[in-house]
Amino acid sequence: MKRLVLAAAALFALAAVAGFARPEGAVAVDGAAPETSPQGSVTVTGSASVSAVPTRAQLSFGVESQGATAKAALAANGTEMRRVIDALRRAGARDVSTQYVSLGVRYGEEMRVQSYVATNSVSATIDVSRAGALIDAAVDAGANQVYGPTLTQSEQAKLYRQALEGAVKDARGRAEILAAAAGGKLGRVTSISESSYQPGPVFEAQKAAADASTPIEAGPQETTATVSVTFALD
Repeated sequence: MKRLVLAAAALFALAAVAGFARPEGAVAVDGAAPETSPQGSVTVTGSASVSAVPTRAQLSFGVESQGATAKAALAANGTEMRRVIDALRRAGARDVSTQYVSLGVRYGEEMRVQSYVATNSVSATIDVSRAGALIDAAVDAGANQVYGPTLTQSEQAKLYRQALEGAVKDARGRAEILAAAAGGKLGRVTSISESSYQPGPVFEAQKAAADASTPIEAGPQETTATVSVTFALD
């Protein structure tokens, strides 16, 4: 009988140790299940835009010249292009830079060489308010090709950082709504990634500038940032 009692006590002690080592085997008082922390996460995309009027204009100016020989075409083109470059700098252009130089043949009837054609193109940057006057100055100096303008903001990096901050706030707001709807609570950020962006200009109707015959008017430009954020759920 004593042996049976001792064996039962040993089994009870072993069961108690096993229950302590394995929490899933434990039973709460009154038969209630033990409390566990909900696990999970929520991933959302947030975006934001910052609007600003562009302050810089980038344009391209080219000169196309013809000659009876390749050398004559290039020589004529060089003389004309130097006049254009000088005019651009006098008009206040910045970052004047050659884009390309080309030389080709123009054919007439029966594929006979009619003339040689040389082309030279440069890019230049100027304040938007003076872009029209720059175009006029270039054309007056001999430019017969004009492309642009590409309008940008001088503080583009600052505007993008502001948009990023807004995108993160937008993501948090969306995540809080989802967490509450699921009966959870938003926790810490576990991952975050930034998407690429592309500023998009929105042009207003052009208005004639007071000091230029070529009207250039910049409208608001949207700088947009997008982020993907994952939050833990508590």
